[in-house]
Amino acid sequence: MAHGGKSLGDGTIAHIQDEIQSFEAEFGGDIVLPGDEKYDEARSVWNGMIDKYPAMIARCSGVADVVASVIFAHKQDLPLAVRGGGHNVAGTAVCESGIVVDLSMMNGVHVDREGRTVRVEGGATLGDVDRETQLFGLATALGAVSETGVAGLTLNGGYGHLSRQYGLAMDNLRSVDVVTADGKVYTASSEKNEDLFWGIRGGGGTLGIVTSFEFDLHDVGPEVYAFFAWFHGDDTTTVMEQYLEWGADAPREAGVLAFTAHVPDLEGFPEDAWGEPALAMLGSYRGDLEDADEVFRPLRESATPIADFSSPMEYVDLQSMLDEDYPDGLRYYWKSIFLTEVTDDIVDIMVRYTESAPSALSTIDLWHLGDAVEEVPQDATAFWHRDKPYMLTFEANWEDPADDDANVAWGRDGIAETRELTVASGSYGNFPGLNEDPVKRRLGNNYEQLVNLKTKYDPENLFGGTGSVTPRSRAD
Repeated sequence: MAHGGKSLGDGTIAHIQDEIQSFEAEFGGDIVLPGDEKYDEARSVWNGMIDKYPAMIARCSGVADVVASVIFAHKQDLPLAVRGGGHNVAGTAVCESGIVVDLSMMNGVHVDREGRTVRVEGGATLGDVDRETQLFGLATALGAVSETGVAGLTLNGGYGHLSRQYGLAMDNLRSVDVVTADGKVYTASSEKNEDLFWGIRGGGGTLGIVTSFEFDLHDVGPEVYAFFAWFHGDDTTTVMEQYLEWGADAPREAGVLAFTAHVPDLEGFPEDAWGEPALAMLGSYRGDLEDADEVFRPLRESATPIADFSSPMEYVDLQSMLDEDYPDGLRYYWKSIFLTEVTDDIVDIMVRYTESAPSALSTIDLWHLGDAVEEVPQDATAFWHRDKPYMLTFEANWEDPADDDANVAWGRDGIAETRELTVASGSYGNFPGLNEDPVKRRLGNNYEQLVNLKTKYDPENLFGGTGSVTPRSRAD
């Protein structure tokens, strides 16, 4: 069968129809095959640039389905991908001619108020978690777009509004339940299966499928102060100088992401500025709301804002305010690099590449990290680059498939030029481009230890999609 000039992947499994029927009869969830009415919808992911045709999509209803899917993939020698939220920009949630273990039906969230923890299933989104935890004025450190999947975000690190105060998403883990390549289910924590727990935190999905996460909770909200101001591109240098000075002494209850962009053609922005280059800042303050104006005053007064949308708001609204900027089906290419310092050269790159961006929807983001993130030793988890105080990301966002090459080249060229600077190194697993870079660049000095764990838990590389660590061969 063909579809749009591509194989649907059904030829891969044509010779194992009896095995598929047996698998489907014992499966508690929903099996979607090529030719099924739901196939195109089930194979689609957030990034519209990803267009892959799996042989089977196993929409799991529980852990037993995940185990069955892993065993089936192993026995039939099928490529395997894992879908949580489907938001990884590289499209790792789907594979060609293999089996997709889809966790989206497993999205339960249970809050333990007394223990101040939350148990989150592997298919839940940030919005699912925030909705339940904010009922009690609690939150865990996650990302900044509510439709993002918790699993992928956490396994690769997890930066967000609360990072400087409470660390990465993975730093807030107490335990995880993991299905490994042999179909076994492990609970891993700092007291049990410690090596697996070490590798899960920062290693991505290379060691197994995490079916549930137990996070610590913190007092956050329900109301916080959102700082969201836009400045004209001509003021970028002046505002960035103030931003860097502010960040050196900013309270941990505050965090701000600075990004260069083009002023959108939207009500609320002056029409004469539409389409012009700009520097914007999005952040929050979770302390006493009466202090918020003073906290952000140096930034607000660094230049005259084009627009200022700052105000108190519900924490769940802060977490979802960027959702409409990153809709399903838009085309994305995001790439990242860490910085030891923000120099004039970095600011110059942000300005020049914003002006030359093929798409007015694209941004260049400067994440202010440090504090709680860097206080965890680099070898305490598989995540290595926590000592870097900043991260620069090129976010190419566009609509027309005809513009794919230009936008991908823009992102790659920008990161390549940045990488030539002595202040730049590494990469971040949640902004990986299309996983074309060496995995060691992401894992730094923790790479060899993760290879050891990969060899122990997944010696045949079942979880071997792009961006994954490769186990040592038996000959080694």
